[in-house]
Amino acid sequence: MLEKLKCIFKPKKIALKDGREVQPPTPVAPFVIIGLLLALIIAGNVTGFNFETIMKRGNQFFVILKDMFPPDFSYIKTVIPPLVETIKISVLGSLIGSFIAIPFAMLCSVNINKSKVVLNLVRVVMSITRTLPTLIIALISTYIFGLGTFAGTVAISIFTFGIVTKMLYEKIETVDMGPFEAMEAVGATRVKAFVGSIMPQIMPSYLSICLYSLEINVRAAAILGYVGAGGIGLILNEKIGWREYDKVGMILVMLFITVVIIENVSKYIRERLG
Repeated sequence: MLEKLKCIFKPKKIALKDGREVQPPTPVAPFVIIGLLLALIIAGNVTGFNFETIMKRGNQFFVILKDMFPPDFSYIKTVIPPLVETIKISVLGSLIGSFIAIPFAMLCSVNINKSKVVLNLVRVVMSITRTLPTLIIALISTYIFGLGTFAGTVAISIFTFGIVTKMLYEKIETVDMGPFEAMEAVGATRVKAFVGSIMPQIMPSYLSICLYSLEINVRAAAILGYVGAGGIGLILNEKIGWREYDKVGMILVMLFITVVIIENVSKYIRERLG
């Protein structure tokens, strides 16, 4: 079967000026496209995805979208307090998670941590942390700490911790180890050598990673209210349930403006950091 496909997509020979003929290699793109189409068909059958349903009911999305605009501007005063709450959750959670990530990034780095047992153990824990979705972490946090913003902050902190640790230890493994080894040679402890030689090298990347995490966390924190972890998601869930789409539109507009501002400020700072 594969040989027949190769014959179909086999390119024509190219005649050179000296009379020789060259056979170009069979292109890979057609096989990739066929593979993706087959995967799409199989995935559709396995998941029960139905294009017919999309065609029949897809227009309802635009019906709801039409009901959202124009938004109810009188609802702004109600939106602002939970929106500020969401920003607080995002900022505080990002700060806590990013700070805790530093020592764990050290433990995950093969050029800093020479103990394979500790290295592999910490990496497994980090993999589990990154596997858990933010909503699941928030749900567990509400069971432990109760409903409210504290549970949301814990969830965002854990999520940030997992992401920043992963990106940071990969950066640490690419740094110049010369200064670190020199400081250890003159009697500095491993921690002091890390702070004095590695941190200055990774600081711009570390701050950039933290800002990127903050951008993600603002959007993630917006839906934590669905599980009672505070923030704007609580009233968003309520208004969707009551089909008050003009108020939903106002919530989304305010959230969009907030995310755009934070992303642009973050982008500007990251560009300044180089």
